[in-house]
Amino acid sequence: MTASAEEQNWRPKGNPWLIAVVVTLAAFMEVLDTTIVNVALPHIAGSLSASYDEATWALTSYLVANSIVLPISGFFGRLIGRKRYFVICIISFTACSFLCGIASNLSQLIVFRIAQGFFGGGLQPNQQSIILDTFPPNQRGRAFSLTALATIVAPVLGPTLGGWITDSFSWRWVFLINIPIGVLTTFAVIALVEDPPWVKKQEGKASIDYVGISLIALTFASFQIMLDRGEDDDWFSSPFIRAMAACAAISVSFTIGWLLYARKPVVDIRVLKDRNFALGCAAISVFATVLYGSNVLVPQLAQEHLGYTATLAGLVLSPGALMVILFIPLIAFIMPRMQTRYLASFGFVLMGTGLLYSRHIAPNIDFRHLVMLRISQTLCLAFLFVPVSVLAYQTIAQRLQSDATALFTMFRNVAGSVGISLSTAAITSRTQTHMAYLSGHLGSTDVNFRNTLAQLTAAIRNLGSFTGDATRAALSQTYQALLLQASLLAYMDVFLFFAIGAFLFIPFTFLFSPIKKAAGGAGAH
Repeated sequence: MTASAEEQNWRPKGNPWLIAVVVTLAAFMEVLDTTIVNVALPHIAGSLSASYDEATWALTSYLVANSIVLPISGFFGRLIGRKRYFVICIISFTACSFLCGIASNLSQLIVFRIAQGFFGGGLQPNQQSIILDTFPPNQRGRAFSLTALATIVAPVLGPTLGGWITDSFSWRWVFLINIPIGVLTTFAVIALVEDPPWVKKQEGKASIDYVGISLIALTFASFQIMLDRGEDDDWFSSPFIRAMAACAAISVSFTIGWLLYARKPVVDIRVLKDRNFALGCAAISVFATVLYGSNVLVPQLAQEHLGYTATLAGLVLSPGALMVILFIPLIAFIMPRMQTRYLASFGFVLMGTGLLYSRHIAPNIDFRHLVMLRISQTLCLAFLFVPVSVLAYQTIAQRLQSDATALFTMFRNVAGSVGISLSTAAITSRTQTHMAYLSGHLGSTDVNFRNTLAQLTAAIRNLGSFTGDATRAALSQTYQALLLQASLLAYMDVFLFFAIGAFLFIPFTFLFSPIKKAAGGAGAH
């Protein structure tokens, strides 16, 4: 049998669906770790005698290391073998989780988090590469449905699970929970996963592009630090943030130039010449911006303005994640029966509509309506991730799949970080704008303000237990009501901006090439 025939007829020895479950479990563990730590930061700061601002470096350090490795994970797979690299990443990620859980001071925790992020960055791209090679094109839609559980559900469950673990046990168990999952996944991957012939051919043949690796590290380190620290340091009013932004802008220019110039670059960005893949990266970026941005906005609204606890705010997100799980099998059923790009179009319509519905918020919104608001935002996710993933990879050559999965995951994660930063910055900015506008109605010449203030003052005086200045207390309550109104208007504005972005991308979905129906009717149009 010739080499080409051997490659064409290759099939994994293990059950493909069991392989998909195992590798997705590893990716789920890593994605969960990017959000589960957020709610534990105040507890970490108190336990390790650090300020909250210092404790946030436990999150920033992980994201920086993770973002550096993502685009070059395909290179490491070629250098030492994909399966070997995947197993090393799982074992090392698990070991670093243990070290994070037993850290005795913040410096140790940050060092272990950097190592954890470094090895965690290799899990998602390799998981997608293994699924691409394990399943023929006509079955990838159902296979990517499993991937959606890691990509969509894990970030949503992270804050809820993290809050419950921290409140019920200790912040250390946020890390230690990875150990049994990591051990189980390691043995399962060793037993089930195998490298196909075309991957084995590339093993050990990758030359080390020191310049490309250095430039990518500098670009993503400075960019991620800028995004993660920008809100705390008041963005571009800070010399440090301006320096990070300038460094990211300059280094990304040199990085692109080098990767296009080098004969054997660490990652082949020419894969973006493929129209479907480029559109897929753009679509997944919009998807991730809204997913991660709204994951921050809804709990923030519930905790800061509605008085919810961290655990209760997390529970607001959980029904939305459940709806995604329930809809994913429906997508797998529909995909063989209609053009996949139409599903993506419908997904962006749902996204925009759900975000417009999310603008129906009021100071007295209850838990049930807040849950419905979140469900309206998440219904679209099942209609987007699986179809966009299938469309992005449909015309990618086998030899470029490892670079494609690395870049696709990188775009998704970076866009998620951008979404978080943009949403929080926009809330602050729009709140200040609305405060400036609404405060114009608080003058002594405004009849409604005088009447409201008089009614509040009288009501406070009628309280037998109140002994202070009633007018001052009434003014304080008025200011709090004004701040709440300005904040709610800011959330409505941000939801509107996200909705406009979703609607604007709809025409681009029709630029995807339609997927040909596979033999036997198993593929999607």
